[in-house]
Amino acid sequence: MHQAACKPVNEEQRLKALSEYRILGSKPEEVYDNITRIAALACNVPIALISLVDRERQWFKSKVGLKVDETPRDMSFCAHTILDADPMVVEDALFDQRFKDNPLVLQEPHIRLYAGFPLETPTEQRLGTLCVIDRIPKSLTNSQFKIMQELAKQVVMHLELRKRSFTLMEEFCRMHHNQGLISTCSYCKSVRDQRGQWQPFDQFMMQHSTLNFSHGICQSCMTKHFPDIH
Repeated sequence: MHQAACKPVNEEQRLKALSEYRILGSKPEEVYDNITRIAALACNVPIALISLVDRERQWFKSKVGLKVDETPRDMSFCAHTILDADPMVVEDALFDQRFKDNPLVLQEPHIRLYAGFPLETPTEQRLGTLCVIDRIPKSLTNSQFKIMQELAKQVVMHLELRKRSFTLMEEFCRMHHNQGLISTCSYCKSVRDQRGQWQPFDQFMMQHSTLNFSHGICQSCMTKHFPDIH
């Protein structure tokens, strides 16, 4: 029998953190698919996955070279990877005691190389992995290893942006529920607050949400207001 991974000591906190991203079961997205394609090309492998480890399954947010959307957690290589903050590289799964009898090794996709890089959040919760798989024994070069580390960071960054987007929408909904419609000036787009005072949109949003703003000049305004410079 194959050896299933034990559960992390912080499993309940980890699952709670995973649920906050509202990513499980979501539709494919180009931004994640780009990352798995780059991983497969960089490592010269047929399979690359963004795998999220749920309570009883591993679910693939993005996949290259694999048709299934999920597999049972007790078969999951990624469930082993999230037990540690360091990447896990198995050069030949047939000679690894943990995996030599695993159905994913003995049957499709016939895993030999597995290289998994944990997706660790800013709160140190490991949600899953960015991993690459080959059907022949091999390892990763130093350059490929570093590329995978950077791509895993990119996955986490996009997950964080997703989470913040949901938080922002909820804040807007609360503002709408508590205050009614937000009143803006038709000309300068200033916002009228509850006291009836007008203030710049960015200032209003910083007071009523977690947003921060930086400023620049878009191409249209550059053309309109600074034609000589443009």
